[in-house]
Amino acid sequence: MESLLELPTPALLIEHSRMMRNLDRMQELANAQSCDLRPHTKTHKSVDLAARQIEKGASGLTVAKVGEAEVYVDHGFEDIFLAYAVIGEEKYRRLLNLMGRATISFCVDTLEGARQAGQFFSSAGNDASVVVEVDAGYHRCGLPWDSNEIVQLCQQVDKSPGLRFQGIMTHAGHSYKGPSSDSETHRQALERVASEERDRMIELADRLAQEGLKPAVVSIGSTPTMSAFENRTSSDGQTITEIRPGNYIFNDAIQVGLGVASLEECALTVLATVISVQADSNGRERLFLDAGKKIFTSDTGYGTDGYGTLLYNARTMTKLPHATLHSLSEEHGWVSVSGAATFDVGDRVRVVPNHACVVMNNQPQVFMVDGQDIVGKIRVDAINRVV
Repeated sequence: MESLLELPTPALLIEHSRMMRNLDRMQELANAQSCDLRPHTKTHKSVDLAARQIEKGASGLTVAKVGEAEVYVDHGFEDIFLAYAVIGEEKYRRLLNLMGRATISFCVDTLEGARQAGQFFSSAGNDASVVVEVDAGYHRCGLPWDSNEIVQLCQQVDKSPGLRFQGIMTHAGHSYKGPSSDSETHRQALERVASEERDRMIELADRLAQEGLKPAVVSIGSTPTMSAFENRTSSDGQTITEIRPGNYIFNDAIQVGLGVASLEECALTVLATVISVQADSNGRERLFLDAGKKIFTSDTGYGTDGYGTLLYNARTMTKLPHATLHSLSEEHGWVSVSGAATFDVGDRVRVVPNHACVVMNNQPQVFMVDGQDIVGKIRVDAINRVV
């Protein structure tokens, strides 16, 4: 068995047992809430890890880009949903090529997007499965959940030649903002956004059903809201049919800051080497790691301190006291140290990144580990497939 001491750095590590527990927990949640789990694979971009999610019981995969869909279909996956508004004939053509090999569905969120997709697929003599994106509070893409326009868009998709209306989806990205006031706790914030996400989508599903357009798919998803998700069924029989979290497979420092996960539930770490030790003008120790912006993301989030959490003991996930990854340049991580912590050039540290999804897209392979032992390697098959 190889040891971490032999690995060139920087390197990405996945604690196998933690990851498997994370997979089990989310599948158990989906089963208990009587809905499908369709994990978002933008977090890991790995065929191996997607296969583990399917083996645990996932109904299919979620991707963001056509290039990711192509990777998974080429490896035999049969049910792919693009939770992203697909625009342009080049992308429609590529999806059409996949439709003979797998069940493919994608998003629209405007009348013009629906018109363009319908025109292409009807001309090609095919019907594309379409899910309409809804704004349930994040205000990124999608029409507002309580607007007349969202109902009209669903109706337009339903009657458009070349399109098949499958249902509605949303992403509660505002769950990453944390509490909305000083009096709101972390848990209350998660419960508030989770219930809004669920209730708004079910209310819209009720409205559509009353218009004669019952959605087969009512899809929600974000790792933070899943930590407080409880499904329900309306008086008209509408319910959440599908959840699409992605980050849960690893968790990260942002999830810890939000109160969604503990450090002990974080499976992905960056292994880095101390390449320089210096003292600042106040005599405090400064470390420089061989991992900067090209390894870590510059993302920060609610409850985070710097650009990652340095670990004192990676097996127990004990936070290294008095050490902060406070700055990043392209190839360097800048760490400030106070108190009794001391380092030498050549020492190795493990860091829980702020945002695991971005970090995974920065390396072509990841090492599966059990403590200090390397037990396998995982390819990041869809790395940089952003088109």
